[in-house]
Amino acid sequence: MTTTDLKIDGGSFRDREGRVFYRDDRVFRALSASALEDWKALSETDFFRRTSADGRLVATKPAEIPSADLHQLSPVWVAAIEHERLPFISYPYEWCFGQLRDAALLNLDLVSEALDEGLILKDSSAYNIQWIGSRPVHIDIPSFQRWQPGMAWVGYRQFCQHFLYPLMLTAFRGVSFRPWLRGALDGITPEEFNRLLCWRDRFHKGVFSHVYLQSKLLTMTAKSTSSLKTELRTTDLGAEIIKRNLRGLRKAIKRLDPGSKKSEWSSYAETHSYSETDEAVKRDFVDGAAATRRWRLVWDFGCNTGTYSRIAAEHADYVIAMDGDDQAVERLYSALRSEGNERILPLVLNLADPSPDLGWNGKERKALPRRDRPELILSLALLHHLAITTNIPLADLVRWLASFGAHIVVEFVRRSDPMVERLLLNRDDIYHDYHLIEFERLIEKRFRTLDRTTTHQGSRVLFFLEPIEMGSP
Repeated sequence: MTTTDLKIDGGSFRDREGRVFYRDDRVFRALSASALEDWKALSETDFFRRTSADGRLVATKPAEIPSADLHQLSPVWVAAIEHERLPFISYPYEWCFGQLRDAALLNLDLVSEALDEGLILKDSSAYNIQWIGSRPVHIDIPSFQRWQPGMAWVGYRQFCQHFLYPLMLTAFRGVSFRPWLRGALDGITPEEFNRLLCWRDRFHKGVFSHVYLQSKLLTMTAKSTSSLKTELRTTDLGAEIIKRNLRGLRKAIKRLDPGSKKSEWSSYAETHSYSETDEAVKRDFVDGAAATRRWRLVWDFGCNTGTYSRIAAEHADYVIAMDGDDQAVERLYSALRSEGNERILPLVLNLADPSPDLGWNGKERKALPRRDRPELILSLALLHHLAITTNIPLADLVRWLASFGAHIVVEFVRRSDPMVERLLLNRDDIYHDYHLIEFERLIEKRFRTLDRTTTHQGSRVLFFLEPIEMGSP
């Protein structure tokens, strides 16, 4: 292996103890001298073997990489470990409430279990949790360090900012946490969250200790000239005190609920007025297109509660199911979690305002197309929403679909369809390009039509398209 083979991951550059890099399809992490000692201590524990075996901790092993190669990347790195490669990287501002809550509970469990064997999880970033389908997995191995009596859980504040406060924001105020986490990668600070709460919220379990007191403590320490970390090390702070805090946090989080279980689209699959015959034609068409080959990665744009994601998953290694309706995704995640499904990852994404490049130098968190490329895209009953509700020209939508260089199963909903009539009901009809004949003209420039059918008395047309030029602009 040479240094030219190594590709640095921008998402982990803040971690001074362990930097992620890639070679081909393999994932490595360079370690500093202190991180190497912590890794050795972790790897020898029953905790590591147990959590790696049950999938809560990413599978990890030592890597044979010459130290000279690591030194050329940085003189800090002295060794490397190799991680299992995950099927897709997502971010907390793309998760539904249940995903963030389950990720929080996993973090707390790992801290508690690690303490039993003399370790502590020093970081509690939500970005340290990823997903294999509906299963959360912790990926930041260097965040485990050896614990000494008197050592506090320094990840507590980060846990609150990334997990507890966002969950409380949704549960108490009915406000989505996703824009807040997308707008501030470090999460919601105690001072900010304390100001967001009304007086009634302060009577909820956990608010006084985890919000109000922490906010006041930070105000006091900001004016202090002594080191709180040093003072804590001189106290008789035991593991049981940390565990008591962990138990309190776990109870508080388990009580939190996202509120309403229904939205405009979360029950669409049960309440729409279309016939079972039409839906059967649509399901058969999607299944026939997906069955033409084995797909490594499928993206389902506008997945709703996952009917067609499940069909695609029968012919794919992995499916990303995306929808802008958080309650629809919540329902899908709950069902996948109860099944133990590890092949479909549900995400809350507004495709008209997708996740951009974020963080330091725009490289810390990647925009959706820069994380991976699908081989097949499902875009069913979606284009009319993007064209009419969000005013995106039809030509731009076709260029966008073509930009992925993937095969496409797309549904064009004509103006005669009740759904389009409903969208146009209280709008000025300025959508002069939104016609089937224009859509056909646009797609024939960029795709070959492999199959096509009509449903819903001709008001909907399904296409199975193959790109003429992979990744055409």
